[in-house]
Amino acid sequence: MTSPVIEAAERAREASHGLALATRAQKDAALQAMADALLAGQDAILAANTEDVARAEEGGTPSGIVDRLRLTPERLAGMAQGLRDVAGLPDPVGEVVRGSTLANGLELRQVRVPFGVVGMIYEARPNVTADAAGICLKSGNAVLLRGSSSARSSNAAIVAALREAVASAGLDADVVQLVPGDTHDSVKELMRARGHVDVLIPRGGAGLIRSVVEESTVPVIETGVGNCHVYVDRAADLDKALAIVLNAKTQRTSVCNAAESLLVHADVADDFLARVVPALQEAGVTVHGDAAFQAYDGVQPATDDDWGREYLSLDISAAVVPDLQAAIRHIRRWSSQHTEAIVTEDVGAARHFTAAVDSAAVLVNASTRFTDGGEFGFGAEIGISTQKLHARGPMGLPEMTSTKYVVTGDGHVR
Repeated sequence: MTSPVIEAAERAREASHGLALATRAQKDAALQAMADALLAGQDAILAANTEDVARAEEGGTPSGIVDRLRLTPERLAGMAQGLRDVAGLPDPVGEVVRGSTLANGLELRQVRVPFGVVGMIYEARPNVTADAAGICLKSGNAVLLRGSSSARSSNAAIVAALREAVASAGLDADVVQLVPGDTHDSVKELMRARGHVDVLIPRGGAGLIRSVVEESTVPVIETGVGNCHVYVDRAADLDKALAIVLNAKTQRTSVCNAAESLLVHADVADDFLARVVPALQEAGVTVHGDAAFQAYDGVQPATDDDWGREYLSLDISAAVVPDLQAAIRHIRRWSSQHTEAIVTEDVGAARHFTAAVDSAAVLVNASTRFTDGGEFGFGAEIGISTQKLHARGPMGLPEMTSTKYVVTGDGHVR
């Protein structure tokens, strides 16, 4: 007997065949209808989300995770706008990556094609449900969505609205589905549905990502934990540095591109620590620092656990380093290879840092918060890949495709 998860995957496979042949106009119309449906269904979606938030708060869920879970009219409007933004982006399907005519007259083209069926396994954030559905649809992929049980009411309401919109636009509603079941068994079954699901993309904490990567037989695109560093160089403009550190840490703490670690060159430590420690503390941030930072009241001693930790809260680890090379060594040891930033007016230092640091995104004189598909102009993103195969960094529409070769001859034989 076929399980509900495999049955859903088979429906997604069948639906993906039609979606792969859909025109850009058909897909864009569906995306606009999906955006309209989110706004039209606002009351039902927010009511469902209120149930999820209340359940999380009663269960003692940390405030940072509750923030990821919570939807507001503004966030829902942002989700709808994200779908409209994707509709306005070029369709990657059919794009010719390269082409040539061979010496024997064969015409060779490498073109973008959909993966087929994409499985998404993610935690807490119901906005991912709409983002993933939109990006997958535009790139020609059917999607199987498995959010966390903490967001089950929100996700059910969102997907119901999206499916109705897709069908109203003339496409098969099964290009967007929730994975049946609330237990971990259904997640494991999705992870092992090789042949039914083409690729899995996990989004969430380190434990979830590690579990999916280690236990899946389906190929996985790893979206990574964000232990992001800001390094304030000896040649930094300290006004810029202060603004960047505060923005990177406090603008929104519960996201993977928030800064979690601060490194300061010893030559500017006296001046900068006297400014940044009180500023962080005034913003409600607990500083976990080395001996230099501990000279300031309220700074907690940092441990190895702090150096490697993605806090997702108003906490930051902090250390003074003797030089640029020491900063790079620290980052190489503790970074999750997501995003690092240097603040400096020294072009040579910036060039060395960007060349030496091996992360998905390296920023110069800008907040780590800019590592984001929307900020990069990709529209909504499916996730930020920290691996090196297939895609790295924010994954927009082109990263949600593979390629195939189309070879045209005229009776050619070999």
